[in-house]
Amino acid sequence: MARRCELTGKDVQVGHNVSHANNKTKRRFLPNLFEVSVPSETLGKSFNLKIAANALRTLDHVGGLDAFLTKARDAALSPAARRIKRELAKAKKAAEAKAA
Repeated sequence: MARRCELTGKDVQVGHNVSHANNKTKRRFLPNLFEVSVPSETLGKSFNLKIAANALRTLDHVGGLDAFLTKARDAALSPAARRIKRELAKAKKAAEAKAA
């Protein structure tokens, strides 16, 4: 899973370099990826994910990994992120059952 954001699904895009003479040659637009350790408050541990810079800003804006994953669509998430999302759902369900 190289060059793909694990949370947003942002991937490599293709386009053209266009010269002054309007010659077009293929090029690739690579996403701005970082390997970061993102903490989960509900699970109490950190996860190493390869995410884009805009996803990192979104995590800060939304309120962390837990809030982001609860709102995220499964189609955009990587298998590792989907696994974390399932663990979060189990932990929340267990916490609700324990509180009730």
